Amino acid sequence: MTQSITELLDLTGKSAILTGVGMGIGQAIAFRLAEAGARVTVTDIELEAVEQTVSQIKADGGITQAVRADACRLSDARKAVQAAVAAYGKLDILVNNAAVYPFSSVSEMTEEIWDTTMNTNLKGVFFYCQAAADAMIKTGRGGKIINMASLNAQQPVRYYLSHYGASKGGVVSLTRSLAFELAPHNILVNAVAPGGVMTPGGLKQATTLEALGEPLEEQTERFMARVPLGRVGEPDDIAKVVLFLASAAADYMTGSTVVADGGYSLS
Repeated sequence: MTQSITELLDLTGKSAILTGVGMGIGQAIAFRLAEAGARVTVTDIELEAVEQTVSQIKADGGITQAVRADACRLSDARKAVQAAVAAYGKLDILVNNAAVYPFSSVSEMTEEIWDTTMNTNLKGVFFYCQAAADAMIKTGRGGKIINMASLNAQQPVRYYLSHYGASKGGVVSLTRSLAFELAPHNILVNAVAPGGVMTPGGLKQATTLEALGEPLEEQTERFMARVPLGRVGEPDDIAKVVLFLASAAADYMTGSTVVADGGYSLS
């Protein structure tokens, strides 16, 4: 039966878990999924970080809860899934957004920096996928898993983020592998690869490059020269792509990585 446009994007009654929603892209995703009717479980290692997100969703009439959970711990992944199922009866959507990007040159890279990056950006993504998939399989209804990759997985930046790019490349590969394995259960697994987006993390990167001798104005001019759409991305640009992948409009997509970069990767 053909669904209307409104029905395609309607997430009413769906249960969603999001990691890393304190600010920026994660917060924008939480707002969009809640606006579409999803019951949103937000997680963070510090609940204070998500207070604003939770308060805004509730103020707008949405349904949400916050769960203290580390993005790189299997036990916390299971705890978050259990909390979502206990509160809302099921789990339909997982968005793995939490990530870290400690800046380090190759020569100064430490084992601690490498492990912290991989544990959060890749290991944690896998175990949240595992916990979510287990819950989705038990209900027999299928579900949607959306992993946040990065344009850096395909086009590395010049300075200090080799480990971050490697972790995000792993996310792209993991997404494809899980899509294959989970397809028989009607669990669709896709990724989003944002380009330059105006977030606190993006500002931190720009500040770091400025300290290395690249003035902010030069960075901006160089970036804008490569973006056909002529602007830096906003968190909601990425949130709308995630909403699409979480909705019935993307029911024939799995194993894909959707690049949302304003055309940056064309040149």
